[in-house]
Amino acid sequence: MKPLTVKITKAFTFDAAHFLPEHDGKCAAMHGHTYRLEVSVARADGRLIAEGPSAGMVIDFFHLNQLVKAEIIDKVDHTILNDVFTFRTTSENLACHFYQVLAQKLGPLGVRVATVKLWETPTSYVEVGDE
Repeated sequence: MKPLTVKITKAFTFDAAHFLPEHDGKCAAMHGHTYRLEVSVARADGRLIAEGPSAGMVIDFFHLNQLVKAEIIDKVDHTILNDVFTFRTTSENLACHFYQVLAQKLGPLGVRVATVKLWETPTSYVEVGDE
C-alpha cells in the first residue's frame, strides 16, 4: 500500500482592485474583487512532524496563517494590484506568483506547497500546483 500524503489547507480573503490594459472586455476598466485564496501544503516527505510540540502536524495552522498573511495578504488587501505588481494582474499570474512566494518561504521548513487556489468570483478560480 502506498503511504498516505497528508495536506492541510488554510483559506483567506482579501479585497483588491485591478484592471487589464488592452483587454477586450469589461476587465479593461478598473474593478474590484473579493478574492478567496486557498493554500494547501504538505511535508516535503509526505509525512507528519514526528516529534516536538508540532508532532502529528504538517505545519501548525497558526504558523501557516502568519506566513501567508505577512507574505501575501498584508501586501495586497485593499490595494490596486496594478500598483503592487509589475506583471499583468490576471488571476493566473497572481496565483503563480503567490505559489512561488510561498514555496520559497516554506521550502526551508520542510513544507511544500501542494496547491494555491485563487477565487476571483464565487464561481471562478485558478489553481496552481505541483500535482
